[in-house]
Amino acid sequence: FAFISELIEENEDNEELKKPLKKTRANKSFTCTQCGKRLTSKFNLDVHMRLHTGEKPYKCSHCDKRFKRSDHLKRHEINHSEKKPYKCSHCDKRFNVSSSLTSHESIHTGEKPYKSSHCGKTFSMSSNLLRLAKIDTGEKPFICVQCGKSFSQSAKLMHHMNIHTGEKPFTCVQCGKSFSKSSKLKHHMNIHTGEKPYTCDQCGKSFSQLSKLKEHMNIHTREKLYSCGQCGKTFLWATNLTTHLKVHTKEKPHSCYLCGKSFSLLQSLKLHQKIHTGKPYHCTACGKCFNQSSALHSHTKNNHS
Repeated sequence: FAFISELIEENEDNEELKKPLKKTRANKSFTCTQCGKRLTSKFNLDVHMRLHTGEKPYKCSHCDKRFKRSDHLKRHEINHSEKKPYKCSHCDKRFNVSSSLTSHESIHTGEKPYKSSHCGKTFSMSSNLLRLAKIDTGEKPFICVQCGKSFSQSAKLMHHMNIHTGEKPFTCVQCGKSFSKSSKLKHHMNIHTGEKPYTCDQCGKSFSQLSKLKEHMNIHTREKLYSCGQCGKTFLWATNLTTHLKVHTKEKPHSCYLCGKSFSLLQSLKLHQKIHTGKPYHCTACGKCFNQSSALHSHTKNNHS
């Protein structure tokens, strides 16, 4: 439900931005310095700027969730009440807000009225169509004021901002570990409960996370689902694609604290740091030392096997 709420919130933000400018007596408008969007008042500009900054000044008095707009907060606070006036006509499920009911009923009807003019793909929710449109057009209106990185969704900007703030508002009640995203906390809780709700229909193996099941399925299908948008190269695992993309971006986020040298992969940094710490891999046959386990393995194979 939280995921649907986020999509609905983003959809409303986009719908708000698509409204035509109202004519005023002085025909005055206020322009966003980030994306060039024109607004009719200083208040509307301030609200719009929160799309770029990720600011959420309205905090729920019942939980730690925050919102960009007061009406989003009011809608969220209904979740804490027992009142659920909107009932599905196909099943007994009830909802706090009518938009959630509309989204839910598409499960029963199979209706997908929102069609992409770019690729023809259809969706049951307009928010999903808007999200696809941003992917097709490459539009990324949500810009981080700290580093300038841009995103297609406000939620992704908010998650990114935690890199700069270090904020981890979601805390596990079992062990106290904190997370930047509620989804990460939910997945972490499976460690304590031992729950593995996602089961492979090919071999029966179970997983605590859906993403792990999807990756596991590639073992059976050998299908390379993850494609690089830059060169078209395909990969079996999402992690391999993430690693490959750094070839194009030249990104090297992992720096050695001893000499300052940077690397695109954490594994490469760890191998590099062994230069400073010595040679931890020892041959039991002759006593020779090596920086890397692979070098020790090659030495043993060539000289002692």
